[in-house]
Amino acid sequence: QVQLVESGGGLVQPGESLRLSCAASGSISSRNAMGWYRQAPGKQREWVAIMTTGGYANYADSVKGRFTISRDSAKSTVHLQMNSLRPEDTAVYYCNAILNGLNYWGKGTLVTVSS
Repeated sequence: QVQLVESGGGLVQPGESLRLSCAASGSISSRNAMGWYRQAPGKQREWVAIMTTGGYANYADSVKGRFTISRDSAKSTVHLQMNSLRPEDTAVYYCNAILNGLNYWGKGTLVTVSS
């Protein structure tokens, strides 16, 4: 019904940038909120950013000013531009979509920030 596929993860040094993408297929449209979560080793999954149905972006305090979420509605794709990366940003990043009150998840993409 809904499939989310993340891409763009990798290994970078502190201070560098990465751009994650999430391609959605199925019943997802621009009317559905989409966002990003992450889960660091040994920690619970945490919310990172969301693009609401009205096109507004909200961010966790830990990434505000460094990360930018954007959406290409024509392609049902959500991006997460991550700048000034820190070692504490190391995690598996998951794409999330909300449809009819249900949460859908991608399989995740690993981001490692290390010197």
